[in-house]
Amino acid sequence: MKVLRLHGATQLALHEEPVPTAGDGELLIRVTAVGLCGSDRHWLSEGGIGDAGLDAPLVLGHEFGGIVESGRRAGERVVLEPAVPCRTCPVCRAGYPHLCPTLRFAGHGDTDGALRTLMAWPDDLAYRVPDSIPDPEAPLLEPLGVALHALHLGHVGPGTTVAVFGCGPIGLLLLLAALATGASVILATDRLAHRLEAATGRGADRTLTAGDPGIEAASKEATGGLGVDVAVEASGEDGALEDAIAATRPGGRVVLVGIPDDDRSSFTASVARRKGLTLLLCRRMEPSDLSRAIDLVASGRVVLEGLVTARYGLDGWEDAFAALLDRRGLKVIVEPQRQDKEETG
Repeated sequence: MKVLRLHGATQLALHEEPVPTAGDGELLIRVTAVGLCGSDRHWLSEGGIGDAGLDAPLVLGHEFGGIVESGRRAGERVVLEPAVPCRTCPVCRAGYPHLCPTLRFAGHGDTDGALRTLMAWPDDLAYRVPDSIPDPEAPLLEPLGVALHALHLGHVGPGTTVAVFGCGPIGLLLLLAALATGASVILATDRLAHRLEAATGRGADRTLTAGDPGIEAASKEATGGLGVDVAVEASGEDGALEDAIAATRPGGRVVLVGIPDDDRSSFTASVARRKGLTLLLCRRMEPSDLSRAIDLVASGRVVLEGLVTARYGLDGWEDAFAALLDRRGLKVIVEPQRQDKEETG
């Protein structure tokens, strides 16, 4: 089978490897679609992410869907939860398996991800995908689950005013999820014009270029002088975090979703302190979030159409990762079962 491995920073190579064997409690999955994520960009450009480095050649890819190859669920279309907690430590037993200190995560550390044609994965982490959700959109369900977790941390609900800082795929999913909960997305920011256009088309009341000095005034103008209840930072850049703090009302909440390049985030403490802000950091998603994401899309409350802007076969990995690094379009999808390598829209 074909497998794409990262050997070091900027060093990807396609290999032929034996078909894996599903162990007890596992399914053999024929991978149909993999979403490339900002964290994959970190792994490729830096050879690691945060405090995690590359100890051996690694298969990237943690946003993925596929078809069960054999057994009682053979033929079932599924999306996979990429996080495998130990289930026995005090953190897991306390109800926080997504924060398990020994959690294994697809495409991270020494756990191979989904950029391959076949893989084995735990049965109970494979969620059925309704026929109404096409294969190329199935990988978006995992980042939508992360978006739902971030909004839960921020206590976002009906009537909440929200601002999104960073309108890449995760930022746009945050926007769509916020609107689905009954919130009002007052403004959204990004550096790229095509992302701002996408945010406007998906319901943001106003968009501004990241770093615009009018962001705080725009937030206050839209909220009767207060600022938004919740700001979500989804770019991993300190400038976006500063903008988020400036746009948030006194007593409001700022949720950090983006991953910074150097594993550090900084902001002007006095501004956040004087406002009495609560800062929350989002790590992956809780166990129920993936099911919620599937239900929201299947019911039509969240529409994923248009977010996937490029699709490549596994042989086209060079072009796929070039699109990711250059931030072209919105979501880049790799389809390991495709025989051609060319891009499709």
